[in-house]
Amino acid sequence: MFTIFFTSTYITSNASGWGFRKNKNHQVPEIGKYQEEIDGTNSFYVGPDEKSVYLTFDAGYDNDNLPKILDTLQEKNVKASFFITGDFVKRFSSLTKRIVDEGHLVCNHSYAHKNIMTLSLSDLEKDLTKLEDEFYLLTGTKMAKYFRPPEGLFNRTSLLNVKSLGFKTIFWSIAYVDWNQNEQKGVDYCVKTIMDNLHNGAIILMHSVSRSNQEALPIVIDKITQEGYTFKTVDEI
Repeated sequence: MFTIFFTSTYITSNASGWGFRKNKNHQVPEIGKYQEEIDGTNSFYVGPDEKSVYLTFDAGYDNDNLPKILDTLQEKNVKASFFITGDFVKRFSSLTKRIVDEGHLVCNHSYAHKNIMTLSLSDLEKDLTKLEDEFYLLTGTKMAKYFRPPEGLFNRTSLLNVKSLGFKTIFWSIAYVDWNQNEQKGVDYCVKTIMDNLHNGAIILMHSVSRSNQEALPIVIDKITQEGYTFKTVDEI
């Protein structure tokens, strides 16, 4: 379920994982030659230039942090976008239903969490459709047509395949290493990283298994709100 991203001072055009260059000037990060890869593919890494942010969570499984994340979102009256997998729908059906019932946007992170560059168009369609079908059988609602590539791996051909199936691909403009359960960096690190890099239209990637994220989320929401930003879901981009 892990997402790979590169945030060094350089951007390599031949990398297969999403990358961007961080800045602390509250500007949209530069993505270099990745722009050429995503042009015309219905792919987004940032929203419009307005004081809105998009809180997104990748959820491949749960380790007791997600219920607390949902509690915070409900308490703060914030809607988020969740990118889930087939395994999540099968193993965590009650949490899947809760996400829907509480008004969050549920999006496609693929059924089997495979590298989409290795899938033919036919195999990709089968995978994404299988997740949509399982989700509909469980919840009675249709999954939103927004997609995030497993591990952030992609190339232009795979993104065009996703587009041809009627999806928009959602990358991100703020992220940090948060998924490693043995190396949680703590609340202060999470809050500082997000606030130092906050910008108009920011799409924030968080993994729902992170204890640090779960503990930092109330503070992050309050601070972002105090800065005058509105929280939106990715279907509003």
